[in-house]
Amino acid sequence: MSSCMNTISRTITGIVLIILGIILLFVSVNELWVLLYGIPIILIGFFILFNKKEDQIESRKDMKGGKRND
Repeated sequence: MSSCMNTISRTITGIVLIILGIILLFVSVNELWVLLYGIPIILIGFFILFNKKEDQIESRKDMKGGKRND
């Protein structure tokens, strides 16, 4: 269940950031300094949207079969 929620929240966040970045790109036609915010926001949005490594759970090296290895 939490993996599904993670995918949904990642998708929503990525799409919102991409849309915000595109809006800032259109605004940057009149104000050039806004371009400095628009491009990084679009790049961060794409990174969040397509980052699949976040869903993978790494196994702990100090645990084996539910018992600690001391």
